[in-house]
Amino acid sequence: MEDCFYVPLGDGRWLATGHTTGPWDSRAQHGGPPSALLGRAVQRCGARDDMVVARVTCEILGPVPVGELEIAARVVRPGRSVELVEAVARAGGRDVASVRAWRVLRTPGPSVPEFAAAPPGLPGKEIARTPPGWVDGYLSAVEWRPVRGEFGVPGPATVWARLRYPLVDGEQTGPLERVLAVADSGNGLSSELDIAKWQFINPELTVHLNREAVGEWVCIDASTTISTGGAGLARSHLFDRDGQVGIGAQSLLVTRR
Repeated sequence: MEDCFYVPLGDGRWLATGHTTGPWDSRAQHGGPPSALLGRAVQRCGARDDMVVARVTCEILGPVPVGELEIAARVVRPGRSVELVEAVARAGGRDVASVRAWRVLRTPGPSVPEFAAAPPGLPGKEIARTPPGWVDGYLSAVEWRPVRGEFGVPGPATVWARLRYPLVDGEQTGPLERVLAVADSGNGLSSELDIAKWQFINPELTVHLNREAVGEWVCIDASTTISTGGAGLARSHLFDRDGQVGIGAQSLLVTRR
C-alpha cells in the first residue's frame, strides 16, 4: 500500500489508496479523505494568499469508491472580500462528492474565541485496535489518542488525531486538509449505537473555521443526538494545541442494518 491517501495520476485524476477505506464497506472511502482532497482543490482554485477559508460543506452524493477519482474546481462567486468556491469529485461517470467553501479576506482584529480555556492535554496512549465490526483502512491511517471515549464506545468523546501519512503523495498536508481529514470522524467517535446493528452515516459535513490550524494534531470533542423518527446530528468542537479552530456538524441517516 502507498504511504499516502491519494496518488496523483495527472489531468485532475487521483488514485485513492487503501488508507481511505471507511468503516462501513471495504469498497467505499471514509468521508474524511475525500473532504480533505476537495478542500485541497478549493485552496488551489484561484488561490489568494489574502483570503482564508471560513466555512466548508462537503456533500457526499453517493459511495466514494476506493479507486480512481476525477477532481474539478471553480470559483462560483468571485469577490474582493468574500468568494464562494466549489470542487466536485467524479467516479465512474457520476458525481460522488462535492465541496462548497466560503473564503473571506484576512483582516487584522482581536481574538475572541468561544473557549478561552486551553484544550485538553495530549495523552501519551493511543487507540491500538479497530473496534469489532468496523472495516479498517482509514482508522489505522490516523493516530488516535483518546482523552475520553473512543470508537465503539457509546457516548461523547474527546480524541486527538494526527494523520500518519500525507494526504497526497510527496506533498506536505496543509492546515485545512488536516482538519477536514479528521472532522468527519465526529459521528464515529461519539456513536450512541452498535455499528453491528445500526447505521449512522452522514451524507454531509459542515465545518466553520475561525482560524487556520497549527501543527499536526487536531482535537475532536464530539457528541451525537438521535431522536425517534428523526435524523441524527453529530457536533464537534475542533482544536489544535493552541486552542479552538472551529466547529463541525454532521447530519446523520440512522437506520437498522
